[in-house]
Amino acid sequence: MTRPTTQIFDAAATARLTPYAALVDALKSASIEYAQQRIASPERLVVPLNQGGILLSMPATSPDLAIHKLVNVCPGNGARGLPTIHGQVMAFDADTGETLFILDGPTVTGRRTAAMSMLGVRTFAAAAPREFVLIGTGTQALNHLEAIGELYPDARVWVKGSAPARAEAFCAAHRGKAFEVRPLADPDAALPESVDTVIALTTSRQPVYQEAPRASRLVIGVGAFTPEMVEIGARTIADSALFVDDEAGAKHEAGDFIQAGVDWSDVRGIAAVLDNSMPLPARTPIVFKSVGCAAWDLAACRVAREALGGG
Repeated sequence: MTRPTTQIFDAAATARLTPYAALVDALKSASIEYAQQRIASPERLVVPLNQGGILLSMPATSPDLAIHKLVNVCPGNGARGLPTIHGQVMAFDADTGETLFILDGPTVTGRRTAAMSMLGVRTFAAAAPREFVLIGTGTQALNHLEAIGELYPDARVWVKGSAPARAEAFCAAHRGKAFEVRPLADPDAALPESVDTVIALTTSRQPVYQEAPRASRLVIGVGAFTPEMVEIGARTIADSALFVDDEAGAKHEAGDFIQAGVDWSDVRGIAAVLDNSMPLPARTPIVFKSVGCAAWDLAACRVAREALGGG
C-alpha cells in the first residue's frame, strides 16, 4: 500500500495553519491536560553543537497526537546573516506512529509562545488590555505584536529596546498596522500609568523591568530561559502573586524567579486557574512567567491538524 507523501510546511504556511485565536484556545486545553498528566512532555534533551550552539529534542504525546520538536539554537548565526533557530516540529498518529505533517520549528515556537502570553492576558488581566509595553525588539517581540494585532486590535503598543534606535526602527518597520505601535519617548523613565500589560522579551542578565507591583498592571516574562537570565526584578516579584506556564520547567529555567529567591510553594501553574481549582487572587499584582514546553507545541499541532481537516 502506497502511503501519501508527508506534507512539509514552510514558515509562511505554518503561520497560516496556526492562527492566534485558535492557539490560545488550544493552549488552554493543553495546559489543563498537561497538569492532569494527560499529556506527557518530558524534560527537553539538550546536546551541544559547535561554538556554543545547542540541539534541543522535545517530544510530547497525548491519546490523540504525538509530536517531536527538534531545533538547533546557534547564537553565532547573527554574524553569518542566518536565523538563530532552525528546526522542525513533526506530528505523528498516536496509534500507528505514522508521520502526519511537519511544521517549521521556529514559527511554531514563536507563535505558541506569543499565544501563551495572550492566554496569560485572558486569564489574569482584570479587563481587556488597552496599552501594552513590549520590552525587546527581536523575533519574539514581532510574534507578540502580531498576536496583539489579531486579538486586541484596538490596543496601543509601546516598544522599549536595548537602545532607543532599536525601538524606533522596530516601530518604523511595523507601522501601518490596524493598531498603534510607538517607541517609548523616554525608555529610562517609569512607564506611563495607563500601561496595563508589560511583556518582557529579552535575553537580558539584568532586570529590564523592576517597577513597584500594581494590581492594575499584569507583568509577563518570556525571554529569560536560563537561571542566569533575568528580566523582571525582585522588587516587582516580591509582592506579586506568581504564576508560570510549566511548574516543573520553571524551577530550572525561570531565571527571574530563581534569582529573586522565590519560595516555589508560592508559585502556581496557570492550569490551576484555568480549571477553576483555585480562585484568581483579587486586587493583587500578578507576574506570569512562561518557559515553554513541548506540550505547547503539541497544542499548535492540534490547531494545524484541524486547519488541514484532520481534527
